[in-house]
Amino acid sequence: MTIVIVLAVAVLLAAFVAIAALLVLLLRRTAPKETGPTAEQIAQLKAELTEKELEQARRDADEIRVRAESDAGEIIRKSEALVENAALMRREVEEESRILKNELKELRADLERRENRLGEREQRLDEEARRQAERARQLAETETELADRRVELDQVAEKRRQILERVAGLTAEQAKNELVKEIENQAKREAALIVREIESDARKEGEKRACKIVTLAVQRVATEQTAESVVSVLHLPGDEMKGRIIGREGRNIRAFESTTGVNLIIDDTPEAVLLSCFDPVRRETARLTLEKLVLDGRIHPQRIEEAYERSKAEVQDLCIRAGEDALVELGITDMHPELVTLLGQLRYRTSYGQNVLKHLIESAHIAGIMASELRLDRDLVKRCALLHDIGKALTHEVEGSHALIGAEIARRYGEHEDVVHAIEAHHNEVEVRTVEAVLTQAADAISGSRPGARRESLEAYVKRLERLEEIAQSYEGVDKVFAMQAGREIRVMVRPDNVDDIQAQVIARDVAKQVEEELTYPGQIRITVVRESRATEFAR
Repeated sequence: MTIVIVLAVAVLLAAFVAIAALLVLLLRRTAPKETGPTAEQIAQLKAELTEKELEQARRDADEIRVRAESDAGEIIRKSEALVENAALMRREVEEESRILKNELKELRADLERRENRLGEREQRLDEEARRQAERARQLAETETELADRRVELDQVAEKRRQILERVAGLTAEQAKNELVKEIENQAKREAALIVREIESDARKEGEKRACKIVTLAVQRVATEQTAESVVSVLHLPGDEMKGRIIGREGRNIRAFESTTGVNLIIDDTPEAVLLSCFDPVRRETARLTLEKLVLDGRIHPQRIEEAYERSKAEVQDLCIRAGEDALVELGITDMHPELVTLLGQLRYRTSYGQNVLKHLIESAHIAGIMASELRLDRDLVKRCALLHDIGKALTHEVEGSHALIGAEIARRYGEHEDVVHAIEAHHNEVEVRTVEAVLTQAADAISGSRPGARRESLEAYVKRLERLEEIAQSYEGVDKVFAMQAGREIRVMVRPDNVDDIQAQVIARDVAKQVEEELTYPGQIRITVVRESRATEFAR
């Protein structure tokens, strides 16, 4: 407010100064330069001033006065605005100071409440510390008392143990061993009972479902089987043909064997010769070659080579046709041509007297039926079963297991990874990871173990029966062992005084496990443990 008043006064003073300066200027025009003006001179000056100059001076003075008044009014307005702003600021400052005072009061009250709570908490903590100290003292006394009682109990237990040892005639270690042994035997018996119950229930359910699936599968498949070997017989129109086959100084037979890679056996058998070779495709090619030569009648090295080339192409076509027929029979499409050819070559391959291609077709039918019963992908499972022995087509050319060879071939020709895994795992050379592989194993076992499907040598058969009896006879408590049903069942007779029912179950399981680990056999072998108790009396 003081600043505004000072500014207004300064403006008024500036206006008066301007008027005074104008008057001084007028006086200087008329005043002499050396002495002050006289009355005559003033009168003369007044006379000299014209009316125009007076009027001009008056207008200038009026303008200066108007501007001074305007500036003074503006200054007054600004001063009033400043006064209003100062009043507003004063009110705001007063309001803020009031708010700050209230906040200070609240903070002071809050601090007082906190101090009160802290005081109460310190008081409670002091009381809790006193209680904890008292409790610690009581616990220390209790521990001391418990230690004394523990020493007394140890002394009583030692006296009791000594008394029990004197009464029982056994040391503590011996009694402990006896107790542990008894508990162990009891636990084994209880576990065996539980296992037997679980296995019984699982076996009943499993046999019921397995019988249904296997019965349907075997019922729908009826495949003709013939026993073949590594020797083929070709009948001749007459014995004089043998001499023509041998040729002059054995020239024809040597050319035939070198061209075909098959041994030609000419003996005393009337009107027949034998062709021997482990490669069935090569043996069949040689048989067709010799048959063409016999029908033609002209036998010499050049004719042998020509007939061999024609027979080789014919066998190749037969292999392709056999593979395609197998795919048509099973309803499988989109297979690599090389795989189809390899399948057809298995037409001339046998395993334990069972034709491999027929075995694959039969396994695929069985696997497809089981997949349908289990609501799985029928086409995929049939494909796995059809290709599981594809490696046997190259076992004469590539070293290694036919399962791994077949898996590599299937992988090379773009088969699905599940099919490759089923092939490589069907003899457990690779751990089984898929349901398709399990069904492939089952179908392979069913096809190979059905009656009349396969045959084996007498020597291997006798050795397997002897080993079965030896394994069963090696267990404690076994009295007699009988191999029955061509080695598909073992009857184990145990002594009832040495073996109880639970132990008989354990022996059956152990024998089965050892047979699985040591022997190779088609199908499955049943182990039956017989425990018989007889009571005999005589009536006299």
